[in-house]
Amino acid sequence: MAKRDYYDVLGVSRKASEREIKRVYRKLARKYHPDVNPGDSEAEAKFKEVTEAYEALSDPKKRRQYDQFGHQPSASATAEGAGPGFGFDFGPFTEFGRGGLGGIRDIFSDLFGGQPGTPTAPQKGEDLHYSIDVDFDDAIRGLSTEIVLQKHVLCDICQGSGAEPGSAPQPCPECGGSGRRQISRGTLSMTSTCPRCHGGGKVVLKPCRTCGGRGMVYRTERIKVKIPPGVDTGSRIRLTGKGEPGKNGGPPGDLYVTTRVHPHRFFERKGDNIYCTISVTITEAALGARVEVPTVDGKATMTIPAGTPSGRIFRLRDKGVPYLKGGGRGDQYVTVQVVVPQNLDERSQQLLREFSRLNPMDPRGDLKI
Repeated sequence: MAKRDYYDVLGVSRKASEREIKRVYRKLARKYHPDVNPGDSEAEAKFKEVTEAYEALSDPKKRRQYDQFGHQPSASATAEGAGPGFGFDFGPFTEFGRGGLGGIRDIFSDLFGGQPGTPTAPQKGEDLHYSIDVDFDDAIRGLSTEIVLQKHVLCDICQGSGAEPGSAPQPCPECGGSGRRQISRGTLSMTSTCPRCHGGGKVVLKPCRTCGGRGMVYRTERIKVKIPPGVDTGSRIRLTGKGEPGKNGGPPGDLYVTTRVHPHRFFERKGDNIYCTISVTITEAALGARVEVPTVDGKATMTIPAGTPSGRIFRLRDKGVPYLKGGGRGDQYVTVQVVVPQNLDERSQQLLREFSRLNPMDPRGDLKI
């Protein structure tokens, strides 16, 4: 079967940058790595294919050679030991984790945490995510509350070892306690997670009856959460160490609580500022007045200057949302809406006509159609 084009294998264009090629390879390597797909021969073949493609395209010299000759060897590529087909030396792939991997070794270190070939090293537990609904006022002031979630915790009986009290895990006879096994496919040799101990390097001969040898149990927990003042929809609060337990003595993961803030019936929030609209009478707008305005801190007094038109916006300093990181707060913007009286009696109509006669004006005089 003819080899697939390396660019097609990675799913990138021929003009792709080295950075893009590396990014795509990291994603594919994580997806098809044997540690992630134990016993899956198809995933293993995919992994080898994308790794070979990356080795060719990540090296500028090899990439130029491939762009010119494809999988067919050039005169310079058919050096001794290059073998049939495209003349790259894939010797560095003889064993992952023992040198010769260059940039690929660094990639696997990033993907799987720590150096390749050390599955028994302590590993941090997985992070957990939780969404919580918060009232508008609570988002402004902050609050302390509790959330209930189900998560794994270390077994109280075996203290996370997975072994029945009085016994202890033993080195895995399959891998000798390394947690790895070596797989050879022709000229390509690589190591993968041991299928018996799943990379832990130890097996439990007498499993704990409480957790079944897993070392963890699934439990409902109540966790206290402090919501700081100023959160908005999408804000995240990190609770260190409240995630899933670590492996091989590693630290637990973290819990991220994401807030969803309910809208308010009167206030509208935009960033750290608050907006609202209040109604004033014609008399208040014309003569001026001092009126009470609702704020998130209670009522405040605001001065309406004489001759205020409908739609004018006033600012109340420091009446907005507290800055999430502290150091002040936003403002409140108040829009004035002049209310026209309805169902006037005859006397009121006469007064308005008299007012109009004494104060002639044409508000549409500057319109030019």
